[in-house]
Amino acid sequence: MSIQFLPRACAAPVRSRRFHHIARALPLAAVLAWVPAQAQTGDAVHHVPEGEGAITVDGVRQAYRGDFSVKEIPQAITEIDAETLQQNNILRLTDALDMNASVARQNTLGGLWDSFAIRGFAGDENLPSGYLVNGFNAGRGFGGQRDVAGIERVEVLKGPAAALIGRGEPGGTINLVTKQAEIGRTFGSGSLQYGSYDRFRADADANLALTDGITARLIGYYEKGDTFRDYVSQKRWGFLPLIGVALGDRTRLTYDFEWTRVEVPFDRGIVVLNNDFDTVPRSRFLGEPGDGDTVARATGHQLRLDHQFNDDWSLLVGASHRDTLLTGFSSDAEQTASRQKLYVDGHSLSRQRRSRRYDAEHSVVRAEVAGKFETGSLRHRVLIGGDFDQFEYDNYFTRYRPPALSSNPSDQAGYVIDIDNPVYGQYPLPATSVLTNRLDTQRSFGFYVQDQIELTDRLQIRIGGRYDNLTLKVDNRTLPEANRYNSRKYERFSPQAGIVYDLSDPITLYAAYGQGYRANVGADFFNNIFDPETSESIEAGVKLTALGGALTGTLSVYQLTKDNVLASDNNNPGFSVAIGKARSRGIELDVNGHLPGDIDVLLSYAYTDAEAREAVNDPNFATQILPGDRLINIPDHVLNIQVAKHFELAGREAQLGAGMQYVGERLGETGTDFTLPSHTLFRLFGSVDVIEGVELFGTISNLFDETWYASSYSSVWVQPGTPRTATVGVRARF
Repeated sequence: MSIQFLPRACAAPVRSRRFHHIARALPLAAVLAWVPAQAQTGDAVHHVPEGEGAITVDGVRQAYRGDFSVKEIPQAITEIDAETLQQNNILRLTDALDMNASVARQNTLGGLWDSFAIRGFAGDENLPSGYLVNGFNAGRGFGGQRDVAGIERVEVLKGPAAALIGRGEPGGTINLVTKQAEIGRTFGSGSLQYGSYDRFRADADANLALTDGITARLIGYYEKGDTFRDYVSQKRWGFLPLIGVALGDRTRLTYDFEWTRVEVPFDRGIVVLNNDFDTVPRSRFLGEPGDGDTVARATGHQLRLDHQFNDDWSLLVGASHRDTLLTGFSSDAEQTASRQKLYVDGHSLSRQRRSRRYDAEHSVVRAEVAGKFETGSLRHRVLIGGDFDQFEYDNYFTRYRPPALSSNPSDQAGYVIDIDNPVYGQYPLPATSVLTNRLDTQRSFGFYVQDQIELTDRLQIRIGGRYDNLTLKVDNRTLPEANRYNSRKYERFSPQAGIVYDLSDPITLYAAYGQGYRANVGADFFNNIFDPETSESIEAGVKLTALGGALTGTLSVYQLTKDNVLASDNNNPGFSVAIGKARSRGIELDVNGHLPGDIDVLLSYAYTDAEAREAVNDPNFATQILPGDRLINIPDHVLNIQVAKHFELAGREAQLGAGMQYVGERLGETGTDFTLPSHTLFRLFGSVDVIEGVELFGTISNLFDETWYASSYSSVWVQPGTPRTATVGVRARF
């Protein structure tokens, strides 16, 4: 069967079930709300300042966290705050995560999704990396790379907390905390900026008090421009409004809406022949401009209710639903040597033509009660919660593949392009055939409990665990009716434990142990459903709080292991295969704060030793993976340093800063010795208030125009990093 279009009908079964399972899970919230129902009311958490009629709300309480300061949590937690994002003019989540050394870039599906590893471990290569938004699982769809518009801060939650959070990587979890509607206030900002490669961007953020208890915050952005890659331009926009409602002085209701779109050509990057990174210029596009843009769309809803029963007990309950859709064509370098003419003459690149329609829905319902009580001389702080999660992924994938070289195909049959002198559109676009037409459904519910017990003024212990029940279903429409359906069920309890000891006022010691459990979505080429990933992790460290809390830091050591690791099946794109066990261990140092002299500092260093732990045949390139082999795209050493000075210029507030990022060598292709070189990038940024409420800002990234490589999947799929770029803009506030 050959086709040149993507039928809409293949996604229809998903749409009809959109809110069915959310409705079934809502009673969970009522059950959990009953726990503290008999509590007496106490002081309010929403305060009315003297002499004012406005209600102010002190931020948003994060799920799975409880009433703890960061130093009391037996876990390494770092934040990339709004000031750091704004100083560096960071626009994408991928760039924001570069600020933390524990996070390493992974393959981004031609620049169409976010993919990263924390402490050496990434998730399924055939899906975007998962992350949380305000505590809700939200990053598993196909809405394009996440823009930072609407994000207040990025939290990097490292270590063995997966037992509580569930369904995450053992190395850690990213939580995006969105900007909140500030009740009773009206303010806003807007910016215009222009940068290298004719990139233009406009942002707006307006917090509007509609009544004393209802506020709308309207956030939007539009971006358009070229890139350093030939024939690759981009267009992105998003509308991210939210409504905050104060239901009395103890209850807050928040609704967030997400509507975004990304349009950009699918781009696998450059080829590196015989380890020569000058094989082609970093700007050379080896796809087909005639394929057009790949388009990623996202529409999301999130509803949260935060209620404080009294000083001791609170309830957080909510639901989210997100639809994403990615569609488009691409022309990708063929990776199998027997079909790749490049390895014969050194300049003719054989390519596959592919089409994608990735349609996903993700629904979550969760509720959590946090409280504290005493038993004799012991003080307890507990979390009791549960969640329901359903992810449906409709995968429709087609391709044309060049024939084997042994059959002496013509350049047209091989869909060849000359990497030294590319001529685009020289052959008719080949017809593609259906390779994947499958609906994967993952349905899970879980319950968790945690008790942190204060034994003395200095010593606390944490015990807890999580129960998960998973149901995985596959409907492979390419198989005969009798064989197309498959399903499996799993259940598991994952314990956790931790200890925190205040050695002195500025120094806290901690240690933690946890087990994790994450479903592997989908099935292999033979329709066999994968076993879930299981993990075990241990961590210990010391936390520093100095200068009255203005300077904080964490030094940690860890070891993580996991089983049932998946990798992409190169012989059958769109499918995965299990490759076994892996281990990661390392040392990390994170320091962040404000020094005397009005100087901001940020330092993040990580040493990561991530490797395979059993011998398997690599499914992608038919090579042997041996115990001790490095994991792909994981550098041994990463260092990020930034310093910014605040001062006055002609009586106006100003700042000037500089940063440096070093990333060590990384394996660029599994089962080989192909290695991406290390790189060191420098950046400058600054801003000045030109008049009251108006700020001029500018940034220069990759100051010395170093040639670098962001990630790689193989030597013919290497993503070059961006050359030196400059941006200048103006920001106004009211």
